[in-house]
Amino acid sequence: MSQILESVRLALSSIWVNKLRSLLTLLGNIVAVSSIITVVALITGVNQAVTTAIVSDLGADSFVIQRTGITQNEDEFERQRSNPNVTLDDAAAVRRFSTTVQSVMAQAQQNTSVAYRTEELESVQVQGVTEEYLDFTTFDAERGRMISPVEVRRKRNVALLGWQIADRLFGSADPIDKQIRVAGVSFRVVGVSAKKGAAFGNSLDEFLVVPLGAYQKLFGARQSLQLMVRPRDPTRVQEAKDEARVALRVERRLKPAEPDTFGMVASDSVLGIFQQATAGIAVVLVGIVGLSLVVGGIVIMNIMLMVVSERTREIGLRKALGAKRRDIMSQVLTESITLSLAGGVVGVALGTLFALTIGSLTPVPAAVETWSVALGVIITAMVGLFFGWYPARRAAMLDPIDALRRE
Repeated sequence: MSQILESVRLALSSIWVNKLRSLLTLLGNIVAVSSIITVVALITGVNQAVTTAIVSDLGADSFVIQRTGITQNEDEFERQRSNPNVTLDDAAAVRRFSTTVQSVMAQAQQNTSVAYRTEELESVQVQGVTEEYLDFTTFDAERGRMISPVEVRRKRNVALLGWQIADRLFGSADPIDKQIRVAGVSFRVVGVSAKKGAAFGNSLDEFLVVPLGAYQKLFGARQSLQLMVRPRDPTRVQEAKDEARVALRVERRLKPAEPDTFGMVASDSVLGIFQQATAGIAVVLVGIVGLSLVVGGIVIMNIMLMVVSERTREIGLRKALGAKRRDIMSQVLTESITLSLAGGVVGVALGTLFALTIGSLTPVPAAVETWSVALGVIITAMVGLFFGWYPARRAAMLDPIDALRRE
């Protein structure tokens, strides 16, 4: 143990004495490890932000039926453009024929102006919903109340404001029961939604919710709807999707050989596509990081060969006094691993700093993972061990007599 500690001390002393040489030696490891930390932090942060946004929009255990689905096939995309609109009749068919479905909410959305007195906001997302929206956790009232089923059925001009819309229109004033203008039409505010935050610099709180009937009086009833479907059991999402597909095919009188004329989107499928994309980016970056590690390892090996050459007489003296080959190898390997680990520690610090700086100065979120820090340290230790083995073996194989004769 004392021999290992002495080897570590010698390595750290060599790094401190030869600062510039050590920096150039460790540059490959520093770049590689800082890249690992930064890339993993950014990809993890982006994945978490996208997951939060998608789950907030779709719901963790829900899926959406809409006019078109997700496809990467150009021919399929062109075919889907001729799909008929999704209507309230489709929603009724899913409710009627799907035994595993608990709730079906129809919704539509469009951007328009919203105003209160002299304050006017442009391009605010207005969502029209049916009464089943109360069954979905994507909506919640922090102040006031939710729109009641009776108000939805009677197509009342009432609105639930997103947190940021309420803040921008009313500031510190209480918005409840105030009259706002949506596309020039008066609506009464009944509640303010709980704050959702932001994703990629875009606010998730800039919206307002109105009854679907009131929405269609504003914008017309020809727009295709989205059906948000919630199964009775979160573990039976796929079964609910299958039943909903059958219900819609029956409603639209599609023959067995005909393709679906609607699309289904679930949070897991959207996340799967996004995570495949980020995984591809990660693979490319890992290749670049691997190249940096190889370059850093070769530099470390050359430096250790130089160190062995400088200490040839010392090694010869130790062997003459009884040191065995494994003792010499252990010393050189310990110094090589320590040198490499020093680069890893600096890389971890820089990578964490880069990730946090990017996360604070840009809309791109970052989340430093403990496992990525551990991985960076372990990889640099392995690099030191692998590339230090040849110099250590060369030192251990020196003949003590020839070594002592070396000037």
